[in-house]
Amino acid sequence: MNREQLKQQLVEHYRWLRQYGCNDSHSGNASFRFHDEIWVTPTGCCADTLQADDLVQCHIDGLMEEGASLDAPLHIQVYQNNPQARAVMHSHGPHTVAMTLNGNDFVPIDFEGQYYFPLVPVISIPYDNYVEQAPSAVAKALQDHKVTVVKGHGVYACAETINLAYKWSCSVELSAKIAWLAEQLN
Repeated sequence: MNREQLKQQLVEHYRWLRQYGCNDSHSGNASFRFHDEIWVTPTGCCADTLQADDLVQCHIDGLMEEGASLDAPLHIQVYQNNPQARAVMHSHGPHTVAMTLNGNDFVPIDFEGQYYFPLVPVISIPYDNYVEQAPSAVAKALQDHKVTVVKGHGVYACAETINLAYKWSCSVELSAKIAWLAEQLN
C-alpha cells in the first residue's frame, strides 16, 4: 500500500474504535509507520470527523510536527524499539480498563484471548508522570506482547499492519468483557 492508502486505512480503523465503543469521540490515538515516516492522529481530534489529511507526520528519529497527539513520542518509541511494528493503536475499552484497575496483569479466560495473549501486562504510571514515563514503559512492554494496558488509562496495541493492531485492540476488549460477564455470573 502507498502512503495515502495507509492514511485512509488508519482513519477508518480509528473511527471503528469509536463506533464499536473502544473510544469516545475524542479519545485514543493511532499511527502507522511508512518507511521512516510516522503518521499519527492529531491531538484532541474527533474520530467522527477525522480525515486522512488531518494526520500529522513525525519521523522515526523523534522529530514531530506541531499538532501531533500527546502520545506521539510514545508511538515513535514503540517503532524505535519494535522494528517489525507498522501500526500502533491506543484505545480506552471500558471493560479492559475496568478489569485492570487493580493493577494486576490481565489473563484472559476465553479461548481466543488465551490464544492471542495469554498475558496482558498492566503498567502503573502515576498520572503526573505519564508523559515522561509512558513512552519507554509502553514500548518495552510491546516488545514482548501484542497489547499492554496503562492502568486506569487504556490499551496500547502494536502490529505489522493497521488492521492487526485494530484486531488486537478489539480482541482484548472482548476478552475483558467476557471476564467481566463471568464475574457477574459467579
